[in-house]
Amino acid sequence: MNIRHSGIGMTSSRTRQRMIDRLRVQGIKDEVVLAAMYEVPRHLFVDEALASRAYDDVSLPINYEQTISQPYIVARMIEVMRASVTFPIKRVLEIGTGCGYQAAVLAHVFPKVYSVERIEPLYLRAKRQLAALNIHNVTLSYADGSAGWPAMGPYDGIIMAAATPAMSTQLREQLVVGGRMVLPVGRLEQWLYLVECEQQGFRESKLEPVKFVPLLMGKA
Repeated sequence: MNIRHSGIGMTSSRTRQRMIDRLRVQGIKDEVVLAAMYEVPRHLFVDEALASRAYDDVSLPINYEQTISQPYIVARMIEVMRASVTFPIKRVLEIGTGCGYQAAVLAHVFPKVYSVERIEPLYLRAKRQLAALNIHNVTLSYADGSAGWPAMGPYDGIIMAAATPAMSTQLREQLVVGGRMVLPVGRLEQWLYLVECEQQGFRESKLEPVKFVPLLMGKA
């Protein structure tokens, strides 16, 4: 069944629906995630010159040597976070706000999103765009996100939009018992991992190869 929402132009509606149809073919099954992907206008988060490619399954540059992730990987990471969880995920931490697109999608899926960005112009851009879209359940921070955001934790879920060279103990400790973290790990060869916080410790699952910009430390 097609996902439809009022107030969206016919051309945009068809373009977004093609993206959703493609995500289904690629294996995304979570209808909540698909609805959120449809709802968020991805073309508003990229430069106007790239708007015609906004709904293609590609990552696109957003300046400062950063990118907006391809739709599939955004949907995949959120779907993995939601899969097989035994309690409602209410509080999510995103590391790497970028232009704010993934934060906007997360905001349509989860009640409360905290997001950290180390590059000030991107932080300000995301803040303006989320406000323009009347998204008010995202709290942004201009900070080094490599250690997470402990003051606002713990979190039911953590999602990372940059590749860390090794698994972070600091981030794992910000998960509640039963919480899940989805993140890319590696340098030249990167893999998507799921980390589950269990009563007896942490369980790590290696999922699929990915390609992300590296996680950097310090504010810029």
